[in-house]
Amino acid sequence: MRLHSTTTGTGDLHVGLIHGLGAAESTWNPLLERMLATGRYTVTTLDLRGHGVSDRASSYSLAAFADDIVEALPQGMHSVVGHSLGGAVLVRAVARLRPAHAIYLDPGFGLALPTRGLEGKLFWAVPPLTLGVMARLQAGKSAMVHDALDDDVRSAMKLSQKQFDAKMATKVLREVAFHPVAIAAPEVPSTIVLSDDSPAVLPEALAVGLQRKGWDIRRLPGIHHDMHLEDPDRTLTAIADVL
Repeated sequence: MRLHSTTTGTGDLHVGLIHGLGAAESTWNPLLERMLATGRYTVTTLDLRGHGVSDRASSYSLAAFADDIVEALPQGMHSVVGHSLGGAVLVRAVARLRPAHAIYLDPGFGLALPTRGLEGKLFWAVPPLTLGVMARLQAGKSAMVHDALDDDVRSAMKLSQKQFDAKMATKVLREVAFHPVAIAAPEVPSTIVLSDDSPAVLPEALAVGLQRKGWDIRRLPGIHHDMHLEDPDRTLTAIADVL
């Protein structure tokens, strides 16, 4: 599938940004503006299938998402950044993209959801109900953070949610939950930045295992999942040496 993408900037370092579930390329704007202000970067953002103004699709598997970004982004970029779902997609495409560095912001490498035994069977028997309850709880936790964002950022988030093909959500979350990233050495030099919310998308045991295999794990205490929106300055500082 051909994705909508935008390339801005004239810097020597070409970077790709891959958004999370229910977001769009416009939700990178706070971080993008700061990157472009340095004069160092040329940046390509894109809308994943079923997001933003990219087409909706019949399949929303992680493999399909990964194939799309391999087609949309050039090989050998200086770095590629994936947030949340974008991280789950990037890790499945990185061996083909071969950036000099891969950066993952609270990546969806595994979910803190039951997948085994009776608890797992009950949870996934009616996922619209169980995931809906969890989404409402998370929305309550996130409300204060989102309310503090600039008006243009909140408007971009609302628009991305309106454009989002919401029927993919259960399938995507189920695939991430049942197929977490394996603990293995990274395909390319890789940095993971974790917020206080990270255990929901990357359980601590998995983070520790990846670090032992050579992944660079960094933590931003006092910040939440949408770190690039909540505090783009701090997020940029955390990755500037590898971006």
